Amino acid sequence: MTPLSSRSAPMRLASLVTAINVLVAAGFSIAGLVSPKSILPSGYAPTEASFIFAMYAAARTIPLAFMALIAIYKQSQSALLTLGTLAVLDAGVGLLQHDPGKSIGPLVIAAFQFFAVYRLKQLRAEQRGIATNSQCALSCQRCSNHERFSE
Repeated sequence: MTPLSSRSAPMRLASLVTAINVLVAAGFSIAGLVSPKSILPSGYAPTEASFIFAMYAAARTIPLAFMALIAIYKQSQSALLTLGTLAVLDAGVGLLQHDPGKSIGPLVIAAFQFFAVYRLKQLRAEQRGIATNSQCALSCQRCSNHERFSE
C-alpha cells in the first residue's frame, strides 16, 4: 500500500471517497424505487408521492454516479471537490428527518472527502513550489523566489 505522502495517494484517496459517496447515494435512490419503506422514516407508509420522489432522486443520483466515475477515470480534481459536497447536502436531509443514521454516514463521508481534497491541494501546492524553485535555479543566480526556497 502506498503511503499518504506519495504523489498519487491523495488522488486515489479522493477517488475512492468520491466513488463511495456517489455509489451510496445511488444505492439509496435505487432502494427508494425498489423498497420505498426501507428508506422512509419509521411510521410512514409509501405513497405515490414517495415513489415519484424516489424516481426524481434516482434520475439525479444514477447519472451523477456515472459522471463521478468518469471524473475519477480522468482524475479531475475540481470535479471530485464538487461531487464531494453532495455528502453534506445528503446529511442535511437526514437532519431534517431527525434520522441520525442518514446524518452521521454522509457527514463521515464528507469529512473524508474534504480531507482527501485538502491533501490534493497540499500536493498541488508542493508541486508548484518545486517547479518554481527549479525554474528559478535555471533562470537566475539570486532572486527572491530562489532565496525563499533555498532556506
